[in-house]
Amino acid sequence: MPRQPRLDLTGIPQHVVQCGNDRQPCLFSEIDYLRYLDDLREITSREGCAVHAYVLMTNHVHLLMTHSSIGRIARVMQALGRRYVRYVNDRYRRTGTLWEGRYKACLVDSETHLLGCYRYIEPNPIRARMVADVRDYPWSSYASNAL
Repeated sequence: MPRQPRLDLTGIPQHVVQCGNDRQPCLFSEIDYLRYLDDLREITSREGCAVHAYVLMTNHVHLLMTHSSIGRIARVMQALGRRYVRYVNDRYRRTGTLWEGRYKACLVDSETHLLGCYRYIEPNPIRARMVADVRDYPWSSYASNAL
């Protein structure tokens, strides 16, 4: 059965979620988080995408992004996936997939929905009981957006 095409409209933000395969970790140590963020920064800059909010959890990633032309977010996620999976497999002497299938994305079609995405993405570590205060979690955009 062919894949369903993604809705992709220029200038409309998208909430992107990518999960570790079988809910397993995909970020293991501080250097992995730093590597993912460096790769994300480089690739989104090259592809003309803006990242408005993010949170890197141990077994999944949330990104709120807007692109400059159709197909750019898909290109970002493909390039990021290839680069980061190769890095993890080499670093931890593992093989195979890291991510569970394709990333999921939905259009953020109103200001209310956009603000809801921010409020969902950045406090994710609190809901997961990883920290008591979102300011204590270093792997999210909270410090950049709220402070």
